[in-house]
Amino acid sequence: MRQTARRTGDHGIGQMVHVIHVTEDAQALREFYERVLGGFVYSGVDGPDHLEWEDRYATLLMVGDLCVETMAPRLPPDPRFSIARFHTKYGRHLHSVGYRVDDLAGLQQRLLDRGISISSPGGGRLTAVDPEAAYLFPSPRDTAGLLVELTSHDMRDDPRLLDTWSSLQGMWRTHPLTLECFSSVVLAVADLDAAARTYVDVLQAVPLASGSHPDLDTDSRTLQLGDCLLEIHQPRSADSDLGRHVAAWGNMVYGLRFLVRDLDAAASWLQRNGVGTRRVGDDLLVTEPEDSHGAPLFFGTRHAHAAPSPTPPRTPAAQR
Repeated sequence: MRQTARRTGDHGIGQMVHVIHVTEDAQALREFYERVLGGFVYSGVDGPDHLEWEDRYATLLMVGDLCVETMAPRLPPDPRFSIARFHTKYGRHLHSVGYRVDDLAGLQQRLLDRGISISSPGGGRLTAVDPEAAYLFPSPRDTAGLLVELTSHDMRDDPRLLDTWSSLQGMWRTHPLTLECFSSVVLAVADLDAAARTYVDVLQAVPLASGSHPDLDTDSRTLQLGDCLLEIHQPRSADSDLGRHVAAWGNMVYGLRFLVRDLDAAASWLQRNGVGTRRVGDDLLVTEPEDSHGAPLFFGTRHAHAAPSPTPPRTPAAQR
């Protein structure tokens, strides 16, 4: 049985088709996801594929029900190409997310009506709806740092769209990581209220919860966008991991969160594979970024909106 994706908004934002993770060695990153997280490679099986017109290497794999595209520029990086420019600026880092949209033309119009700058597939900016566009990229400057691909097409050969998907699920559920499913994209932002308003108004994300996290030293909001959760964090101080991330990069994707059945088993498995972790509360652990190719990976036994908030959210200064 194939996967059925939840949809949100008037234009049917549904399946998160992939998350892109950029590094300088696509094969090493692919092997990390395979060896440590039990990833199943379905494109680039014999080695990362090279796409000449983007001058980059990539592999597609499933980590549970999340499709990850591991990507690297051909070295030395050529600044004429976007992945090379991204890696030169950010190094090892999560790059973007992608969503399947039922009504891409309607969503284009919604974005344009709200003054959102959109990159056109052929280059330049869209000033009117392009009904032939198969994908588009709203400017992350206008989407609170989320670099998101919106597409009318399914990912080619996506295992989630095959009738064998329900059988494949058993492969990761017997893995020592005790993975249940992908949980959320973790975003780090400088202004939590403004970011949440942007996602709700522009992309019609559904608010689920708000809270604070003393162990992360952040305030947060959790939203539903398509079949994925967006977990948005604003650092309370600059002297924290997320605070330093925001200071260095501004609003941007920070990490990925997975649901596991047994947190102690997950921590033990990661440690045996050379991945350091630390607990951030009783129900959550996070990898050391240098051990997971620059991207903090969170593992917990509850989704972000289901976890209790130990302390009330901080009242913004303007409301005191």
